[in-house]
Amino acid sequence: MVMPGFSSARVPMQVRLFIAVAATGALLVHLWDQIVPFVDRRPQVLLPMIASELLIGSLIGLLARIYVLALGFIGAGMAMLMGFGGMAGAAIAENEPEAALTALISFSALLLLFVFDFHHDIVKALVASYQVAPLNVFFNARAALVDVADTLAESFLIMLRLGSPFIAYAILVNLTIGFVNKLTPQIPVYFISLPFLIAGGLILFYWAAGTFLRLFADGFFAATIGR
Repeated sequence: MVMPGFSSARVPMQVRLFIAVAATGALLVHLWDQIVPFVDRRPQVLLPMIASELLIGSLIGLLARIYVLALGFIGAGMAMLMGFGGMAGAAIAENEPEAALTALISFSALLLLFVFDFHHDIVKALVASYQVAPLNVFFNARAALVDVADTLAESFLIMLRLGSPFIAYAILVNLTIGFVNKLTPQIPVYFISLPFLIAGGLILFYWAAGTFLRLFADGFFAATIGR
C-alpha cells in the first residue's frame, strides 16, 4: 500500500495483493510462536489487535516512502533550477506528471534500491517489529510520530546535500546572466541563456549521477533500515 516500488500505480492491485498474502504466509511460519500465544478470538480484543498491526506495518512502509518522496522533491527542484522542468511528462513510479529529469532520477534510485535488496530489509524490519512491538502492545502513536519526524528531518538534510551542487550552479549562472543583461540590455538574454543553463546542468548531472545515486542509497539504508 505504501512501500516504495510496490505501491506504484504501474503495479496491478492483484500483484500487490498476492505479494502481501505470500509475505504473510512466509512470515507466519517463522513467527508462529510469537503470534499464537496472544491471539484472542473475541472481537473486542482481535479487532484492535488487527488495527494495531496494520498501523505498525503502514509505519514501516511509510518511513521508506517518505525518503523516496523526498528524492522526487529534490529531483523536481533540480529540474527547475536547471531550466529543464518547464514541461512535465509521464511519470514512471508516480501518478502525477513530472519532469523528465525527475522521472529519470526517481526510477534510477528505485531500481538501485531493488538491486541492493532493500525489499529484503523491509521483510527483516517486519520480523523485528514483533520483538520491538509484540502483539500484546498496542500501536504507540507518539513513538510513530517521532520516527516520522526524524525521517523527515534526515531525508531533508540528505536531499539538500545531494542537490546543493545544482543549487549553487543555478545561483552562479543566473547571477552571471543578470550581470550580462544589465551590461548589454539589447541582447535577448532569456533566449540565449536558457540553452546554456540546460546544457550545463545536464553535463553537471552526467558527471554527478553516479555519486548522487550512491549517496542516496547509503543515506536511505542509514535513515530507514538502520533505524
